[in-house]
Amino acid sequence: MKAELSLSKLLACKVPVSAVFALFFFSCMSAVAADIQVAPGKGTLQAAINSSSSGDTLLLGDGIYGGSINIHKKLMLKGSRNSVIDGEGSSHVITITAPDVVIKGLTIQNSGNTPETEDSAVFVTSNADRARIESNYLENNLIGVYLKGPDSAIVSDNVIIGSQFHRMNDRGNGVYLWNTPGSIVKNNDIRYGRDGVFVTNSHHNTFTGNTFRDLRFAVHYMYTNESEVSHNISINNHVGYALMFSHHIVAKENQSIGDHERGLFFNFTNYSILSGNRVSGGAEKCVFIYNANYNEIDNNTFEGCNIGVHFTAGSEKNIIHSNAFINNRTQVKYVGTRYIEWSKDGRGNYWSDNIAFDIDNNAIADQPYKPNDLVDQIVWRHPMAKLLLNSPSVQLIKWAQAEFPGTHPGGVTDSAPLMMPPNDNNQSSKSNMYKLKPYGLNKSEAEPNG
Repeated sequence: MKAELSLSKLLACKVPVSAVFALFFFSCMSAVAADIQVAPGKGTLQAAINSSSSGDTLLLGDGIYGGSINIHKKLMLKGSRNSVIDGEGSSHVITITAPDVVIKGLTIQNSGNTPETEDSAVFVTSNADRARIESNYLENNLIGVYLKGPDSAIVSDNVIIGSQFHRMNDRGNGVYLWNTPGSIVKNNDIRYGRDGVFVTNSHHNTFTGNTFRDLRFAVHYMYTNESEVSHNISINNHVGYALMFSHHIVAKENQSIGDHERGLFFNFTNYSILSGNRVSGGAEKCVFIYNANYNEIDNNTFEGCNIGVHFTAGSEKNIIHSNAFINNRTQVKYVGTRYIEWSKDGRGNYWSDNIAFDIDNNAIADQPYKPNDLVDQIVWRHPMAKLLLNSPSVQLIKWAQAEFPGTHPGGVTDSAPLMMPPNDNNQSSKSNMYKLKPYGLNKSEAEPNG
């Protein structure tokens, strides 16, 4: 509008048309973003940032750029693995305080090491909406990337090697998110440090396609809603995916391989979907469900854990079906006295220890399956009782429970156990399983779980 007004005024004053267009041509040329080569050295990068114009691209050559920098205008910083920004052990290596900044293809290293000041390789402030941190190599920083308040930031295709010089709980996170709605963390390789991705007080975030190794938690949710964690791989961490104090989360098609304590952990997580995930490699618990309600858990594979599912603390109205429980020492540990049904619409779960018949050949066992009986309860309370599992007295208890169901102590029943594992446990059906309803699962949908 301003350009049109100026043009009309110039024509009204009978300025030659050629002069008018020459004026606008040179004006537009001056507004075109420039590519600026920046030489290595201490202070050279900050000087280039200060003297550049909004929209410019700063091209970093091979070498070390010393000192912390502040990007306070819309810029792209671009280089190679040999373009090293070194924080020299003090504060943040890069602080972003303007929107639409891009940092791509650099090595960023040696932040400060003080948790109180949240020292980070890249610290993105609330003024830096739509920041993009792409294809960088981050090493020897307390926190890799900290998104502290921006909207719609993207952290993608980075290698983040966290610190190892503290005990694990005192280290920083690979990617730390706080109140950063719409932000995405994808296709990163994150190792060491504390948690791979830690998010708190946020919403509508997506974490997908990442690989996490040698951490406390691969993904750690706290007070974060309406979000998705999908297609990630967690290897050799203490816990794979810890979803805590959150609601309306979709956790789909993730893998937990060789995680030590828990593959998946639902703690005060409600109205969420856990589907198509696979836990294997000997975790203490494939999945731990603690006071989590109104969730749907389907088409997952829980294999080779000490406990397949530990289900406790009043978790109610969950729908659990079409999962495969394979070769877990204890398939289900249920702490409670209620009777809970784990099937939906005539389809239960596959249990590798269920010796059953299928006379009508409908792929559903002819008898219900109850993973926890009175003998299981005794063994949980008195582990040495395992020595008596093959004794006549234990067999008599099992026979009595089969003949007199009233003696069963409560717990999980699968009324339609599958004879074979679901055909494709890492893919959902083509229904709306992954589409979150406006208010989650409604009461009638959750009713089968008692």
